[in-house]
Amino acid sequence: MPGPSAELVQQLYRTPPDRFVAARDAAVAEARRAGDPTTARQLARLRRPTVAAWLVNLLAIRRPELVADLVQLADALRAAQRELRGPRLRELSAQRRAVVGALVAEVRKLAAAEPDAPPAGRLPLAEVEATLNAAFSDVEVAEQVRAGRLLRAASYAGFGEVPRPQLRLVTGDDEEAEEERPARRPGAQRGRPEAAPRTDRAAQRAEQAERAAQRAARAERARQRRALDRELAKAQADQERAEAELTEAAGQERDGAAVLDGIEAELAELERRRAVAEQDLSRAKLARRAAERAVTVARRRAGEVEALAAEEGDADAGGGAAD
Repeated sequence: MPGPSAELVQQLYRTPPDRFVAARDAAVAEARRAGDPTTARQLARLRRPTVAAWLVNLLAIRRPELVADLVQLADALRAAQRELRGPRLRELSAQRRAVVGALVAEVRKLAAAEPDAPPAGRLPLAEVEATLNAAFSDVEVAEQVRAGRLLRAASYAGFGEVPRPQLRLVTGDDEEAEEERPARRPGAQRGRPEAAPRTDRAAQRAEQAERAAQRAARAERARQRRALDRELAKAQADQERAEAELTEAAGQERDGAAVLDGIEAELAELERRRAVAEQDLSRAKLARRAAERAVTVARRRAGEVEALAAEEGDADAGGGAAD
């Protein structure tokens, strides 16, 4: 049946949520231009995933082998839960915590490699971890995680590792005995010596399962606390580094301001000296002009005196000749 290819759907679901709608609408338009209305309708029905669901889808698409290991371990864990196998449950539960922790770390790496992913501090890793844990208890969630088509984060409200204590444990021997025995009157089995040991064993197994669940819950809380302590230590280190950078930047700012003040003081002194020099220059120009005028007057007076002297000399010469 015609429809969108698996590669196209995977490409859409590994697109960051803030660009999913635009990418989906572009794919719908392309399908319509290609004359494929069925594919266009199926693409238009695809819904945008949340950021947490997108991160899980990214993990399933980029690292399918890791998700396959998770699903296989989830199948084994659910089988051990049904059979109430305590040692196997403890072993698989330890594996579950290790696998979930490794997958969350891988999600962080994949998000860091995506150019449009939210910053590391805003990644909903707690929702991612809750979804991966839910996959261990819910087959449908596990299949959605493996397909890379998750739309929103999932969670599991139960213990997740072992079932709750049951009031009655049904075994294969009980079923065979029921088939061989005819129907009995109500209360006919009361007082049988075999019933008490069997009930005690069921209660003991249920109590062991409850204790295992409590230990697992405490271990999970301790793991989360250690993770929070690591995050806190990293945040405090980042704060100290930022404060050191702030102190260094403030010192550089003060040094720059002091240099600027010194330069401005030097500029003010130069301006003052320039003003004094301009005043001295003006006075020198006035003195030069006064001296030039005095020279001109002196030269003119000297010329006049020379002319008078010449006239007197000529007069004396004429008088002597007359005598």
